[in-house]
Amino acid sequence: MKRWIGVGLALLLGVAVVLALVLGDDRGGGDGQGDGRGDGQGALTTVRGVIGSEKKPFFDDGAVRAAFARHGLRVEVDTAGSREIASTVDLRPYDFAFPSSVPAAEKIRQTRKIARTYSPFYSPMAVATFQPIVDVLAKAGVVRDSGSGYQVLDLRRFLDLVARGTRWDALPGNTAYRARKRVLLTTTDVRTSNSAAMYLAATSYVANGDDVVSSREQVAAAAAKIAPLFLDQGYSESSTEAPFEDYLALGIGKTPMVVIYEAQYAARLFAGGGAVRPDMRLIYPAPTVLSKHTLVPLTARAAEVGRLLQEDPEFARLAARHGFRTADPGVFADLAAKAKAPVPGSLVDVVEPPAYDRLEELVATIERRYLAGAKPSS
Repeated sequence: MKRWIGVGLALLLGVAVVLALVLGDDRGGGDGQGDGRGDGQGALTTVRGVIGSEKKPFFDDGAVRAAFARHGLRVEVDTAGSREIASTVDLRPYDFAFPSSVPAAEKIRQTRKIARTYSPFYSPMAVATFQPIVDVLAKAGVVRDSGSGYQVLDLRRFLDLVARGTRWDALPGNTAYRARKRVLLTTTDVRTSNSAAMYLAATSYVANGDDVVSSREQVAAAAAKIAPLFLDQGYSESSTEAPFEDYLALGIGKTPMVVIYEAQYAARLFAGGGAVRPDMRLIYPAPTVLSKHTLVPLTARAAEVGRLLQEDPEFARLAARHGFRTADPGVFADLAAKAKAPVPGSLVDVVEPPAYDRLEELVATIERRYLAGAKPSS
């Protein structure tokens, strides 16, 4: 009798184990990496990408993740500098590359022989500063009104100030910011960061006689003029978030002017919460360049990610919430109006960056000066 009871219990235990395995599989058990299941969404196809770090908050947004899941996708991302994505990052583990500039994306497209890319959103390069700084530079003739409701930093006049080694306390009529350091914009490290490379693109245009640098001779001449913009700063961060956070947290003493993506500033304005204080201002280099975030699909399944980001109105709304401008200008404009954000509806003085190879030559020329221990200009 005891033997039959033991057999019965063993059979019941076996049935329970089988049921647990079946039910666990039906719920999409596992981590979802191998079979594309998980997160309670049914079967999801995992698509991996490497992106510029400024887009990480967008891809981490729960609403963005949910929107992808409704299309059967789970998008996972790693971050790297746009220049690194185009040159040194091993792209084999990834389904797409998503740098923050057209030159980097075009380099990847040509190298990998990709037929199509997607440019779902963009952000003008801008300068985050403070009202006292704007007032001082306006007196010096370096900041002026655009005539379209926003203020601009005249890059030609600014380059003249830098070339003379001008210090803040030497500016005429400056009683608001009497710092002894040189008049410079804070940037990230031009050797690794796209935002600094876009600033380099704009200043090289001015240094090249208001024309895009297109030859090695022009590279050498322009680099000689604009190298102090980067060399004289001293240490520079590798990510655009770091100097912007210093600007927000530490104020005018640490970072009077910082080159950023407009999207960083706009996203904080749209979110509210007081991170952008009343004395903070956003102005635009004249000329400026657009950081066009361009997705290069490396596998067939990544093309759907690019298509959704570029064509689906839901993703356009989500991108605008993170400060990006899209093909539909009304989406960004509506958010700006609701938040009463002082950002222009459009910009006129916009130039194109050099082609990838020329931009790389500009960066490499400045990098050689770094490695040679170039001394700041006097």
